[in-house]
Amino acid sequence: MSRMLRASAIMAAGTMVSRLTGFVRTAVVAAAIGTFALGDAYNAAYQIPYILFDLLIGGVLSSVVVPLIVKAQKRDPDGGKAFEQRLMTLAILVLTAIAALGVLLARPIMELYTADNWTDQKIGVATTLATFILPQIAFFGVGAMAGAILNTRDRFAAPMWAPVLNNLVVIGVALTYLAVGKSDIATVTRSDLALLGIGTTAGIVIQAIVLVIALHRAGFRFRPRFGLRGTGLGEAARAAVWTFVYVGVTQLGFWVTTKLATGAGERAPGAGNSAYAYAFQLFQLPYGIIAVSVITAMLPRMSRSVADGRLDEARSEFNSGVRLVSSVIVPAGLLLMVLGPAVTTLIFSWGHMTQESALYIGNVLQVFGLALVPFSLFQLLLRVFYSFGDTRTPAIIAGVNVMINASLSSVAYFVLPDRYIVIGLAFAFLITYVAGTAVAWILASRRIGGLGGRAVLAGVSRMYIAAVPAAFVALAILWLTREITHITPVSSAVVLAVGGGAGLLLYMAAAHRLRVPEVRSIIGLVAGRVGR
Repeated sequence: MSRMLRASAIMAAGTMVSRLTGFVRTAVVAAAIGTFALGDAYNAAYQIPYILFDLLIGGVLSSVVVPLIVKAQKRDPDGGKAFEQRLMTLAILVLTAIAALGVLLARPIMELYTADNWTDQKIGVATTLATFILPQIAFFGVGAMAGAILNTRDRFAAPMWAPVLNNLVVIGVALTYLAVGKSDIATVTRSDLALLGIGTTAGIVIQAIVLVIALHRAGFRFRPRFGLRGTGLGEAARAAVWTFVYVGVTQLGFWVTTKLATGAGERAPGAGNSAYAYAFQLFQLPYGIIAVSVITAMLPRMSRSVADGRLDEARSEFNSGVRLVSSVIVPAGLLLMVLGPAVTTLIFSWGHMTQESALYIGNVLQVFGLALVPFSLFQLLLRVFYSFGDTRTPAIIAGVNVMINASLSSVAYFVLPDRYIVIGLAFAFLITYVAGTAVAWILASRRIGGLGGRAVLAGVSRMYIAAVPAAFVALAILWLTREITHITPVSSAVVLAVGGGAGLLLYMAAAHRLRVPEVRSIIGLVAGRVGR
């Protein structure tokens, strides 16, 4: 526990700054372009490089590449250096070619991911933005591969801190656009779109450069290697087949959600893809700060334990990770559910945003708050399978998830009133991950010989017992504020400072009293730092 806590604390510090600057980035971008036609076009184009990157390599990094690098470091006489060089060479070549092809096919790609009711002008704007943004794919590949190699060497700081520079670059670009650009899609110029698109790509370029420098300092020396025979990459290709299936299936589900959300935005301006995207980014904040940090530290250790046949250590690593993640995301999820509108009113009521649009994003965020715990647990459970090199089972579970999500999302689109569609999509996400987590837990428990479900349930139950009163305190502060005044950025700041702060303090005190060891460890770590 203490080893994971220390490693996770290092990463969480960088991730927290990264996510908080990402928080500011999201707010400034929204202020610059709004959530109407231009905002929807930008967010549709912005997500395409992430989709293609995940389809090509992103999904295999944690599930296939990290375990294979760990094996090569143990097996090869050179400590896996040649293997790492071949992986980097392959990533650079493939993703550069795909980036170039993506730019050439930007228009049909955008037509694929946007609703049929989008105007030709709106698709044209999204296509122009995509041509400026799609080159990111090549830099994603270099940075992500560098980060994966650094993680196997227990160098966690750079991958968590590098995105901060990316966020700062985009914040600067968005502030410039707010001052000189146009938010009306009917009057926006190609120069405006170039500022947005190239500026967004510049952030990723800076991030990749930082990671390459960190990898060099860790002792990695890049040398292009093209010989693949006898390197173990054939094993990687076979193992990656099911990972590609998994990523493809999940992206199919994302495609359905994006098509429906972009269609909803055309029917109810301000309640479409941008609202869903911004709410989802805020939902990812607590997950990214704690869960991603724990997962990153946990997977290499679980992979080593499984490779050595020490399943008891792998189970212990998983249980520690679940309890540590839950100690943060349980209160965070409940507080998001209560304070979502206050959060988004404070963040999004500026520039070209309206307070009505900000409140709507908050309503979507409230639903996502309920999904925080099952979503995070689902991601942790996948690492059990990946530590065994099992990529088939996650792909099958993903297929079930997509069927549930697509069915419920379609019902929401065709049944709910226009302004409630995106909220319905968030509910579909919630139900999907509740069901998916239940299935994944059963299968992972069978795979590793038990996950200590009773102990985990007991620990998480104590966390909820401590968190529910905290959520009620925050709700009481919110209700009192609304009785006195309207929800404005100023009153929202008061609600978050008083209600959120009091709720967190109450949770920490109650969890400490209930002897939740993870919270007690965090309190001890903080107290020790303060004492020094």
